[in-house]
Amino acid sequence: MTFEHRPEGLAGSLLMSSGRWGTHGIEMTADRVIKRFASRGDGRAEREWRGLALLSAHVPGLTPEPWEADLALDKPVVVMSRLTGVPLRGTALGKKGLEALAEAVAALYEAVPPDVLCKVPLRPGRPSELVGHIGRWAVDMRPQTGGLVRRAVDAGLSWLVRSGLEADTLQEVPEVFGPGDGNLANYLWDGSRVRVVDFEDSGRSDRAFELAEITEHVGSWVEHPLDVPAFLGQFELSPAETVRLRECRRLLALVWLFLLARDDPERPRNPPGTVERQAARLLELLGVRSRR
Repeated sequence: MTFEHRPEGLAGSLLMSSGRWGTHGIEMTADRVIKRFASRGDGRAEREWRGLALLSAHVPGLTPEPWEADLALDKPVVVMSRLTGVPLRGTALGKKGLEALAEAVAALYEAVPPDVLCKVPLRPGRPSELVGHIGRWAVDMRPQTGGLVRRAVDAGLSWLVRSGLEADTLQEVPEVFGPGDGNLANYLWDGSRVRVVDFEDSGRSDRAFELAEITEHVGSWVEHPLDVPAFLGQFELSPAETVRLRECRRLLALVWLFLLARDDPERPRNPPGTVERQAARLLELLGVRSRR
């Protein structure tokens, strides 16, 4: 069983929504993965290589080994070892698998020592950036929605202006290394442990936001729903992290609502009714009863 490239996570979806779909291509041999990036200017190849190098040094075996890279090319290349395992997206996780996922995630967050982490750039797609995206999307998309989706959009936008997330301060929560993508397709289960791929959006972050990326990714609930309470129960969060997790989950649920509302009905990427289910999910996170 081997790693298979799957659709992008939130960052890739943001690119798709802006008309710039496609961040890299994948080639695989028996023992290696060759990742060819579409552009040098977006920093993805540099973040991928830095993430692999940091994690290989501080938590070997959890991620692919970085073998070589040419970051000076117009279309940079990163070569890494090939991992075995089944992507967790669309997989019904039992207790053992859920615990292994939480163990891998915790190891990622804790891997990079503070004196090294402080020199790592912030990851892209921070809450303040997402607030900006939502503000621009709402102008064009809100008038095109109706019913449950419109109700969820309005409730989400009303909450957003009071959330304070545009400031994106991390003063009350500890910083961690964040992989930057909550897509469970990037977490590979070999029956005994989970290992992780894809660090092109990685960087300095915080646990609450990274955990919210996982729980609110559409791939975590649209097929075989992740047991969110059981998963989050594996982490001991501070009171400040608990509050931030709640707010980041709401933010990301709102982002996904806009992304899913953009799905082309002629060529849908998700099952029918997914956007309505997302609307109900957001209303539940906001504590608003959903009337269909």
